[in-house]
Amino acid sequence: MSRVAIAGIGQTEFSKNIGRSERHIALEAIRLALDDAGLAPANVDGLVRFDMETTSEVEIARNLGIPNLRFFGEVGYGGGGGCAAVGHAAMAIETGWARSVVCWRARNRGSGGRPWAGTRPEVGGDAQFYIPFGLVRPVDQIAMLARRHMHEYGTTSEQLGAVAVAFRKHAARNPHALMREALTLEGHQASRMVSDPLRKLDCCLETDGALAVVLTSLERARDLRERPAIVLAAAQGTGPEHVVMVNYHQPRFLETPSLWAARELWARAGVQPSDVDCAQFYDAFTPLVVFSLEEYGFCKPGEGGAFCEEGRLEWPAGELPSNTSGGGLSEAYVHGFNLILEGVRQVRGTSTSQVRDASLCLVTSGAGVPTSALLLARD
Repeated sequence: MSRVAIAGIGQTEFSKNIGRSERHIALEAIRLALDDAGLAPANVDGLVRFDMETTSEVEIARNLGIPNLRFFGEVGYGGGGGCAAVGHAAMAIETGWARSVVCWRARNRGSGGRPWAGTRPEVGGDAQFYIPFGLVRPVDQIAMLARRHMHEYGTTSEQLGAVAVAFRKHAARNPHALMREALTLEGHQASRMVSDPLRKLDCCLETDGALAVVLTSLERARDLRERPAIVLAAAQGTGPEHVVMVNYHQPRFLETPSLWAARELWARAGVQPSDVDCAQFYDAFTPLVVFSLEEYGFCKPGEGGAFCEEGRLEWPAGELPSNTSGGGLSEAYVHGFNLILEGVRQVRGTSTSQVRDASLCLVTSGAGVPTSALLLARD
């Protein structure tokens, strides 16, 4: 996919209550991304959306004035779909189905309430095997994995706290981040328990906001307004016999779909973890960063907690500066789509926590669900 690039990015402000509909903010973010690229809606002939979007492709096209969609698609599984949406758009451009494709995510989660609050007393499908036993919220489901990791490898709450502290330091430099006040490890440890062993500050924000990216061919992107971010590779993965978020029946249930996406990603790109200058890890909860460090090959299984200590995830001196805008824990949580935009900024050289000479950035989507990942490279 090295002949495809992200040419434009756009986002609204982030808020607990943005005061505008998801359709409205989706259109705002897409227009900003097109302006960033120097393109008009008439130049767009493809759209890729999350299947959880409340806005449809034809609704977006009609409101923007896009004359025709030669390609449109959807990607599922919430936080697992962000990088896949970009990957699908890149495939459409690579194969000639479209010339310019927009991917977006608009979500009023801060003002829209918590989805699990509407859980019914009777559930069917896979949910019947875990919701009646109290695993209703995502935090409960990930807490099970976190506790098992602690049991197997000795991972500590303080190591999870190091993730939150590092990402808050980056958010403090980012004027768009919602949480910019200083956070210490002691502050993390003092935050209330939400689902043992996960504390409040192990959990992502609840945010209103929208983001968008514009993809086109690298050749065309080089003639546009901003430095292109090359889509070096993209991959998806589920792993065997997957049950979304609660894969506890597996003999090795700490093995998430990220392991399978990682294998594909590195093979397709022809690079390895040691080549990566910075990373944007999906961080709905701090343990997901620990799992990703291991499954994407930055350390061995069981060593992810220790990898987070001693500032190794922190800009500017850390071994692997990660979530350099603050991520879902401190910038905003919009199903991880803000991580993609930060990856673009890093390879452009415009991040507020800019890694020096960053030429390769890993972006991941949610571990624990059918997932995806991207490698973005500097042109």
